[in-house]
Amino acid sequence: MQPRVVIFDYGSGNLRSAQRAMERTGAEVTVTGDPQAALDADGLVVPGVGAFGACMEGLHAAQGDRVIGRRLAGGRPVLGICVGMQVLFEQGVEHGVASAGCAEWPGTVERLRAPIVPHMGWNTLDIPEGSRLFAGIGADERFYFVHSYGVLDWKLEPTSEHIAAPKVTWSTHGSPFVAAVENGPLCATQFHPEKSGDAGAKVLANWVATL
Repeated sequence: MQPRVVIFDYGSGNLRSAQRAMERTGAEVTVTGDPQAALDADGLVVPGVGAFGACMEGLHAAQGDRVIGRRLAGGRPVLGICVGMQVLFEQGVEHGVASAGCAEWPGTVERLRAPIVPHMGWNTLDIPEGSRLFAGIGADERFYFVHSYGVLDWKLEPTSEHIAAPKVTWSTHGSPFVAAVENGPLCATQFHPEKSGDAGAKVLANWVATL
């Protein structure tokens, strides 16, 4: 049986390219802003482009923050992409203005510390051992990024002796930043897997295989 994936439409994100890429994994894919459909799906993809604050406004209007929280409370998989990853953190600071995020993870999204911003192009990743998201992907593979902000200097400790710390994948543009996180049912990538060729397709297929 095909896993059912909803790509959440809250007014931000490369919805059609994400849909096409996800369909190539064999999943049954729907693009919708309906909160109930997003709750009922086997997997939920939260895309995002543009400003952190604007994405959060769109999420609130579509009840997306509540949907994400309810899914995770029930152990239901969620995948954030680009700004859809950033809004999972506590806050984003852009042009000196702080906006509250979904707060699924502690941490602040801030401007990249690099001589050239935005960061636009292909980068390798520092993938942690035992990653399921990057299973079968070599260390030399490159992924496509386009962003001016990211999560820097971040470490999330285990919540208890029974719950392991998340697996964090890093990349570097000027300084290291979080490129992906795997944390139980919640996964996210700063890069665009739907624009990252065969390597990005493998990441999406790996995620769908967990549903």
